[in-house]
Amino acid sequence: MFGLWCAAIIIVLVFLYQRLSNPISKLPGPWYTNLTSLIIKYHEFSASRRVFIHQLHKRYGTVVRIAPNEVSFASLEAIREIYASGGSGYDKTELYDLFRQFGIKTMFSTLDKQTHSERKRQLADRYAMSNILRDHHVSAIRDSAKAFVSKCAAMPKSVDVYLAPYFPSWLRPRRAPKANAYVHRATAQTNPDEYSLLARLLRKDASLSRPQAAAECKDHMAAGIDTTGDGLCFLMWELSQPHNFRFQDRLYEELRSAPDDTPVDRLPYLEAVIKEALRCAPPIPMSFPRYVPSGGRTIDGIFIPEGTIVSCQPYTVHRLDEKVFPEPDLFNPDRWMEEEGFNERNRLFFAFSTGGRGCTGRNLATVEMKILLQEVYSRYRTTVAPDMTSSMEIDDQIISSRPKGQMCKLIFTPREI
Repeated sequence: MFGLWCAAIIIVLVFLYQRLSNPISKLPGPWYTNLTSLIIKYHEFSASRRVFIHQLHKRYGTVVRIAPNEVSFASLEAIREIYASGGSGYDKTELYDLFRQFGIKTMFSTLDKQTHSERKRQLADRYAMSNILRDHHVSAIRDSAKAFVSKCAAMPKSVDVYLAPYFPSWLRPRRAPKANAYVHRATAQTNPDEYSLLARLLRKDASLSRPQAAAECKDHMAAGIDTTGDGLCFLMWELSQPHNFRFQDRLYEELRSAPDDTPVDRLPYLEAVIKEALRCAPPIPMSFPRYVPSGGRTIDGIFIPEGTIVSCQPYTVHRLDEKVFPEPDLFNPDRWMEEEGFNERNRLFFAFSTGGRGCTGRNLATVEMKILLQEVYSRYRTTVAPDMTSSMEIDDQIISSRPKGQMCKLIFTPREI
């Protein structure tokens, strides 16, 4: 019996030595994060990881140990090192294996940088602003936006902009069987639109099979449709609050005073409204985890051993530094119109991540949002419906977010023109 006790004590001492001799054990964080990953795993499974990490950053600062082998950062220096440092080799973690489509790895779910770069070279020009702003693409987006606005305006009372989305219901990835069938039908085409993603994927030199092309298309639908729709939902909710009518009115004045042929990227207040909405409610607000490469790296002045999981989460990056974002929990598009601090705000804008593995579709997402908002707020005022009682708090999913109550009832009132 004495021998068993001695063995148990030795095992415990070795465990404690290994934990406490790890360089990251010296970093700020709750004592228990030196010993176990169970707490962060609990918050992951209870969909509270983002809030838990944010509270830790508010208490401990820009660097927080959240598990024995995981560190969260919330500084510009960390963003640049982990995500924007070119060939640094911070590979994605196995979390991204959850996002395979039809069991096939896609550009988003590929873990290593080299494989991702090869796939991205085949696709990136489809998302270039020059391609998105082609007349027939803009016309298609505007037609969808006008159909959405007409549908909302035709409602006798209020409309749930969450359940009456900008995108056709059969196309939304949450309805997986219909979306899967649509993707398979599309990839069976022999002559897709020459400027489309599918055309690029099926080129002879793309070296992708049709199942791989189908997986990539489904992944891009899932990445762009729900995130853009939910982002618009949060944005319109904020603009519809009585205390935010001044922002809605300022947007209306810009849209009505601009010549009809003004490109959407030449409307600065529209840009400010979208940036502020994405700052407050990023479509993917939680961590983007990466592995520290071989040999370890220095992040924000701190040496982190190889194999450690490191990350930044947009929700915290957009709120922690109150010198850059005063009153960070308030929706205030005017902050983006101020010259003072302009560069600092833009450097910390992290809604689409950054670097080589940042959001490939950010140009498409912003153009879609701009066109829809232009169609709505150049002609209508939106207000919150009196019977709207559902929660609009951010509700975390595996990697994205949505309104907690899954409802956003607004009233569309025509402006006097």
